[in-house]
Amino acid sequence: MLKIVTSPDPILAQVCEPCEVGDKSLRKLAKQMAHAMYKNNGCGIAAPQVGVAKRLVVIDVDWDGEGEQEPIVLVNPEIVELRGEPELGGEGCLSCPGVTVPVSRQPWARVRYHDLDGELWEIEGDGLLGRCLQHEVDHLEGRTLFESCDPMTRIEALAAYEEARAAGARPGDTSIEVG
Repeated sequence: MLKIVTSPDPILAQVCEPCEVGDKSLRKLAKQMAHAMYKNNGCGIAAPQVGVAKRLVVIDVDWDGEGEQEPIVLVNPEIVELRGEPELGGEGCLSCPGVTVPVSRQPWARVRYHDLDGELWEIEGDGLLGRCLQHEVDHLEGRTLFESCDPMTRIEALAAYEEARAAGARPGDTSIEVG
């Protein structure tokens, strides 16, 4: 199984390279990413979070830990539209275990992407889906939730994160609230 890369690993600060649309090796990587996401109770994961600097994302905001897993794989996703007044919401991240950080995001997002067969799609959503799409695309641009929050919250979040790491926080843990 792929290991989740945690902050401050330098790969999380890299802008990722585009994937070759239709590349058959992406199927295996996407399957491994989904497995890592579900195992760690995540609702989204980007390739740099497993040490691969490629523009590949897997999301499943509907899975509740039981029942059928239906991941959506986004190859080379790009945000094409955001709508609404920014809303503050707590976000966790598999690569920043042990903290939930308040991040302001627009509530609705539309993302264009290719599927694993190379077909072009768009996905749009609000609520958790809208937030998750923005969060995962941030990873592809080299931003974690620490870079996505305001500067004062970032200072608090980084301090709390260091405490959580020292206490043994693991991917999927979001127990320490910040902000």
